[in-house]
Amino acid sequence: MSNFELLTTDGKARLGQFNTIHGVIQTPVFMNVGTSAAIKGGISTLDLKNLKCQVELSNTYHLYVRPGDKVIRQMGGLHKFLNWDRPVLTDSGGFQVFSLAKLRNITEEGVAFASHFDGAAIFMSPEVSMQIQSNLGSTIAMAFDECVANPSPYEYVEKSCDRTTRWLIRCKDELDRLNSLPDTINPNQILFGINQGGTYDDLRIKHMEEIRELDLEGYAIGGLAVGESADEMYHIIDVVEPYMPIEKPRYLMGVGKPVNLLEAVDRGIDFFDCVMPSRNARHGNLFTWSGLLNIINQKFMTDERPIDPDCDCEVCQNYSRGYIRHLFKAKEMLGMRLCVMHNLYFYNTLMERIRDAIGEGRFAEFKKEYVQKLGKRI
Repeated sequence: MSNFELLTTDGKARLGQFNTIHGVIQTPVFMNVGTSAAIKGGISTLDLKNLKCQVELSNTYHLYVRPGDKVIRQMGGLHKFLNWDRPVLTDSGGFQVFSLAKLRNITEEGVAFASHFDGAAIFMSPEVSMQIQSNLGSTIAMAFDECVANPSPYEYVEKSCDRTTRWLIRCKDELDRLNSLPDTINPNQILFGINQGGTYDDLRIKHMEEIRELDLEGYAIGGLAVGESADEMYHIIDVVEPYMPIEKPRYLMGVGKPVNLLEAVDRGIDFFDCVMPSRNARHGNLFTWSGLLNIINQKFMTDERPIDPDCDCEVCQNYSRGYIRHLFKAKEMLGMRLCVMHNLYFYNTLMERIRDAIGEGRFAEFKKEYVQKLGKRI
């Protein structure tokens, strides 16, 4: 039995809910990225609740390096550690192995590489990734896969996909074993598999057909937003989506801009994550209902309006553009914090409005209106 309930569809856009041990996730959902068990920019888990965050996402590799997954286990698991009682998704560490490690050696067994933090030798395998994630006790664990660069040679991507499938079977077996142990922090931990295949249509389809046979709780499309164009990304979603199980959630990893979210929801995607709202905010780049705004611009020096007159977040209710610009210029941390709060609230509200539009059968009109607005500079 699936934990996912598909409530209604509007075209390919899907309104659903995913039932977990840590609460119900309303989909489509944007997961707020707290790499090292914290959102960058001074945002607490108490803030996250006010910002309408449903799922916090943390990074397996970063937490393994510091403070260590065994430390977090000793502290009662990730939920207790960061004081968060809603769902947490942990990625597998696979992406970091391939993006941060300068030298790495990939074998059938796993990947040997040097820590980007202190150069220490690390070995990551499907089993090790599952053991770390089990120690963290997250709601959803991601499978350990190889994320290849785009473009990569066809033969290499084909071999990598086959190995990722074999690794996924090992992840499933290991997580089943860990969940059955009497002292496991979260014996209800869920596994999502990841579709790979670079930008090759046939490899993407073949890989999706293989991994859906494992009947996992959810499936992600990985290896995108790593250098290919937005149109290539949309094309891959269009190619893969018909082969993804209808009754399971679909997760597009590492994406993206508000316009990307609208386009991907329109193609049948349910879960998203990206560092963009918090990273952009820390540099004064803000998302509003009428487009993009850089608060550091001189024209905002004496602007008494809120960041976005159409936003009801705490920041827009209380502070002016002129004041927030001043905070950035004075290098006051509060400026960064207020901007991160606004951007996360904006993203979570965008997903809320997307869900309402799908539920009311007007997603096409909603998308048409906001694809025009959200991508333009103010």
